[in-house]
Amino acid sequence: MARILSIDYGTKRTGIAVTDEMQLIASGLTTVSTHDLMPFLTKYVTEEPVETLLVGEPTQKDGTPSGVEGNIQNFIEGFKKKFPKIPIVRVDERYTSKMAFQTMIDSGLTKKKRRDKALVDEISATIILQNYLYK
Repeated sequence: MARILSIDYGTKRTGIAVTDEMQLIASGLTTVSTHDLMPFLTKYVTEEPVETLLVGEPTQKDGTPSGVEGNIQNFIEGFKKKFPKIPIVRVDERYTSKMAFQTMIDSGLTKKKRRDKALVDEISATIILQNYLYK
């Protein structure tokens, strides 16, 4: 069975999470510079079978698309061209950053570690993946 990959796309950094091969467990993988996202994914997909790519869908409180949505659409178009056989699923990502921060507090991380925005992005990608798997 192939993995499911999840991304929390940002203009500076993108958090990435992945399932195990049985698609039972969601784990944070890494955070990469968004500039390096496509080369990272290209390398990953050539080394690991990926069944589906989940992309967080950021929206405002009123339900309108977030300002980063245009960038996300450009990324999706590029990904589809490079990997036409891997389906892309959009997943609501509202409040995942807040949930990630709360997870960090609940885990007992120090204030210094909670300031690590890359870790917040990785945990957010994991929450997006968990929401998809367990609904």
